[in-house]
Amino acid sequence: MMAATIDSSNAVQAKKKHLGIPEAVFVEDVDSFMKQPGNETADAALRKLDEQYQKYKYMELNLSQKKLRLKNQIPQISQTLEILRHMQKKKETTEPMETHFLLADNVYCKASVPPTDKVCLWLGANVMLEYDIDDAQALLEKNLSTASRNLETLEEDLDFLRDQFTTTEVNMARVYNWDVKRRSKDNLLKSTDKS
Repeated sequence: MMAATIDSSNAVQAKKKHLGIPEAVFVEDVDSFMKQPGNETADAALRKLDEQYQKYKYMELNLSQKKLRLKNQIPQISQTLEILRHMQKKKETTEPMETHFLLADNVYCKASVPPTDKVCLWLGANVMLEYDIDDAQALLEKNLSTASRNLETLEEDLDFLRDQFTTTEVNMARVYNWDVKRRSKDNLLKSTDKS
């Protein structure tokens, strides 16, 4: 009884893991697959499989774009955290911090920043909020952790998606080969009937 409970919970966990990505089922018996509704002809079955394949391609595109955004976001968060740590060390002193900040692409401006315990963070959508340095550091560490976790999940989803590509491609090849064999058998029967 306990083993059955563990096995079913693992199955549920595997389905939740790649939520939104349907699993491609390997076609082991092509004859029975072709007898299913909607698979009246090999062309119809191949169209369905190709449609599934195209959906996987679309999902891959979306996941790859998310991955790219996260890969750009993580270094920015890390760099901002580094700056906050440096500012935290300097806030105890009375002398201003000399720095350069990015004004535009490849254009930097020199600045003198007095010791402070407040910083402003861009939150996105043209929103900036003022935080205590400690609060800003906690927020950015949480964001970095979340972004890293999301990147790891995306990598796993992309690996799962690649497996689905392979399974779908193999299914398409099996259906195509089944159809070729069926046609050659039909042609052979027709030629023997004519003789």
